[in-house]
Amino acid sequence: MSGFLLRLAGPLQSWGEHSAYGVRDTLAFPSRSALIGMFAAAQGLERGADLSRYTPLRFTVRIDQPGTQLVDFHTAGGGMPASRTVPTAEGKRKGAEVATIVTERSYLSGAVFTVAVTAPVDLGAEITGALCRPHWQPYLGRRSHVPDPPLLLRHQVDDPVAELRSRVPLPVSRRPRDPTATSVSVDVVHEGEPEATNMPDGQRARHTLNDIPRSFDSQRRSYAARAVTVLPERLPAELCTWQNHQKYLDQLYNYAAEGTWPSG
Repeated sequence: MSGFLLRLAGPLQSWGEHSAYGVRDTLAFPSRSALIGMFAAAQGLERGADLSRYTPLRFTVRIDQPGTQLVDFHTAGGGMPASRTVPTAEGKRKGAEVATIVTERSYLSGAVFTVAVTAPVDLGAEITGALCRPHWQPYLGRRSHVPDPPLLLRHQVDDPVAELRSRVPLPVSRRPRDPTATSVSVDVVHEGEPEATNMPDGQRARHTLNDIPRSFDSQRRSYAARAVTVLPERLPAELCTWQNHQKYLDQLYNYAAEGTWPSG
């Protein structure tokens, strides 16, 4: 097993878990279903394709910058002729004067995540090759949310979780106020329960998420549950000693340039 590293950043992101009808939620970090959907789209898989190939993947998410949650309101269904208005529960159509539906959609603004993906070597190579030359454009939860570069930080990393903890630069917003500090606290999302940690239970946040995709078919989407644990971890302060955002981006690109990349 090896893996690769992603950076998910952009003006807006949205990682829905139990969105339905008029309310579209977002998690505080990327969901497994959204990440697998990104990989499947980059590889050109159709919505009804078998997703079992992605079962061996393991995700560890570092919350570099949590961002701010926003809620927006949209309307849908207005201005349509009677034959095309929103269906009712009885199978009829709403009248034109009451056809408009208000929807509530949540987003993360200004969030940044680094994702360590542990994968079998062949599968990791297939995914990263596709991310470099995607069949369909990757996006951050919704099609309008285009990721900032760089998206793929490293390819063929022996221990992506160790890289996440010790080498991938953190945003300047994480820089400690005390210039003598040697570490900073950053929340890390683990699948299941971390095997070894001295963190007291009171500082753990455990969640059960319905975000393992079984099928993306629009007519029969289905998901299974998984457990995740969010832990604050102490990371080296040297990962965020930059004076400004441009210096941070320079360090990111330098880090990415040191790695190996798919050929062709």
